[in-house]
Amino acid sequence: MSRFSLQELNRFRWRCRRGMAELDILLVPFFEDAFEALEAGQQTTFIGLLEEEDPVLWEWFSERSQPPGSEMLALVQLILKRVRP
Repeated sequence: MSRFSLQELNRFRWRCRRGMAELDILLVPFFEDAFEALEAGQQTTFIGLLEEEDPVLWEWFSERSQPPGSEMLALVQLILKRVRP
């Protein structure tokens, strides 16, 4: 059972769709496949990640810069790990 309502989950799903296809490829499948299994703190961090601007996210996911805070860094690494061989 999700701690979020269906309406909230749909809003998060929509926020995963970004202006950059590269971010869509990372965020949408991660949300669909892994969000529900995350711990509550990780889910909160993911929701915070969705509030960031696309250029900032791209810098993080292309590893040109690191996100602030160990929780956000761990989440970015987790998302990247899912798409790397």
